[in-house]
Amino acid sequence: MPGDAPGGASTGLSRPPRLMPVLAKGVLTGFGKHPRPDAELPPTRLVLPAARIGLGRAAAYARVCGYEAAAPLPVTYPHILGFPLAARLMSAREFPLPMLGLVHTGIEITQYTPLHPTDLLELTVFAGALRPHRRGTEVVMTTEARRADALVWHDRSTYLARHRTAGSGEPRRSDALSPGPRELPVRARWRLPADLGRRHAAVSGDYNPIHLHALTARPLGFPRAIAHGMWTFARCAAEAVLPGTPTLRISAEFRAPVLLPATVSYAYETTRNGGAFQLRGGPEGRSRIHLEGRVETDV
Repeated sequence: MPGDAPGGASTGLSRPPRLMPVLAKGVLTGFGKHPRPDAELPPTRLVLPAARIGLGRAAAYARVCGYEAAAPLPVTYPHILGFPLAARLMSAREFPLPMLGLVHTGIEITQYTPLHPTDLLELTVFAGALRPHRRGTEVVMTTEARRADALVWHDRSTYLARHRTAGSGEPRRSDALSPGPRELPVRARWRLPADLGRRHAAVSGDYNPIHLHALTARPLGFPRAIAHGMWTFARCAAEAVLPGTPTLRISAEFRAPVLLPATVSYAYETTRNGGAFQLRGGPEGRSRIHLEGRVETDV
């Protein structure tokens, strides 16, 4: 359910922020920040009252992410629209976590009605909560989309700022005693090209260097470019969600990066009110789970 909204005033925007300057600002404002879960979040809500999509942009995104068509609008696309607003909030000097190094660890999207590329959406973005994590501090960023004043879609994305905590380096009891997640039945195998990050950047506007090329990823700690987490989520959603599903909730946890190029397996199993899915790499029985999620149609 949507919630955790701050009580501060809303700031209206006449146009979406330009993402790359916002990300560059986030690098600069992050110096000197010391994240902690009891810090205060700024109560700012950013509102973009008339976000336009367009058939061309939606179709290009659908092709890159494996959706059959741009209409109905891919369920993950409003996240792309809202991310520049979220990035602007996270890049602010008063935001308590350094934007550089934030790891997108989870996402939950609820869609209350099918959307269309010609829809005019009002987007509202705010930071909903800080909470402790055994590896640092998490923040939940919420994006809401309204059409004609009705809430039609919302997204809760969790980001982790890693830092030392009292439990750093100590495995959780559940990790030590519990087996890993059960491998679901494989439904498809996908070959991911080396330029996948650049193709996703062209349709999302997110030119994070870790996704573009080995030369830009190596200084940031990766031997090769890695697939964008939102591409892996969108590609799984394209398989797991039937177009035109009236209402749905789809969520995922991002577990491990996908180094490009790669061959990955999409696994899916039907559940009582939807399905469970995984994106895995490596041989059967010894594969690594990159992403694990669920889709529910009874919401």
